[in-house]
Amino acid sequence: MAAALHTSHLTSLPLLARGKVRDNYAVGDDRILMVATDRISAFDVIMGEPIPGKGELLTTLSLFWFDKLGPKGANLCPIHLTGEDPESVVAPAEREQVRGRSMLVKRLRPIPVEAVVRGYLAGSGWKEYQQTQSVCGVPLPPGLRNASRLPQPIFTPAAKAAVGEHDENITFDEMTARIGRDLAERIRDISIRLYQAASDYAASKGILIADTKFEFGLDADGTLTLMDEVLTPDSSRYWPAESYAEGSNPPSFDKQYLRDWLENARVDGRPWNKTPPAPRLPKEVIEQTAAKYREALARLIG
Repeated sequence: MAAALHTSHLTSLPLLARGKVRDNYAVGDDRILMVATDRISAFDVIMGEPIPGKGELLTTLSLFWFDKLGPKGANLCPIHLTGEDPESVVAPAEREQVRGRSMLVKRLRPIPVEAVVRGYLAGSGWKEYQQTQSVCGVPLPPGLRNASRLPQPIFTPAAKAAVGEHDENITFDEMTARIGRDLAERIRDISIRLYQAASDYAASKGILIADTKFEFGLDADGTLTLMDEVLTPDSSRYWPAESYAEGSNPPSFDKQYLRDWLENARVDGRPWNKTPPAPRLPKEVIEQTAAKYREALARLIG
């Protein structure tokens, strides 16, 4: 495995933006090189230490799901991949930074709403349900518990925030006010179909997808297109089926291990307040987080 990459430094292409995980570079006017670094964020704060192998793993899983759900597979939605080799657009000396961790994609107009689908009650959804018996305006039956499976998957959008800011859960009506009802309904319906197809496959591999988020953009012709990453441990809550029990969250194959450690972490002798700077991650936390991600990959793909 190559050395961990916290931040890419490509000089052969113009840098567009650095996100929580990905560094995006312009390739002409119509394409973007997305480089998945080994950065990891929690509570919307980027950690100072990378997780070795994470960028390659996220890319491998995203490409797997794009193939399975996109035109080559279930054909549920157009996807942003160009099919071109990412290494072909950078200088020879920079190919090592790109290899195995990058996607060359179409340049789209992003929809400023995250399409979140929940099949189980967990995280912020569980907290909201306890207060309102609903999630993002979607009413739910009484008597549900933490990690309860929902009667059917629900669509609970979130407004995308800038790096370092917290995404905001919104209702479907608020989403329609932002982007229009027709587009909102199409995103909702496609997202639920994507989630159901992925959940069926994952269940056959012993994984429950508790929830996930999708991102979409529009191409020059106005075609709704699935973009960014898809169904990775960064964007999804993966639970081992054999450990699932209603009432508590199973030990998941994602960044939940890191979040749990951070809940008790300290900075300068004080409990961390979930703002920068992040606590320094010990070696064992880095290794355990990497192991969780690797197990998700191994179970889903082999």
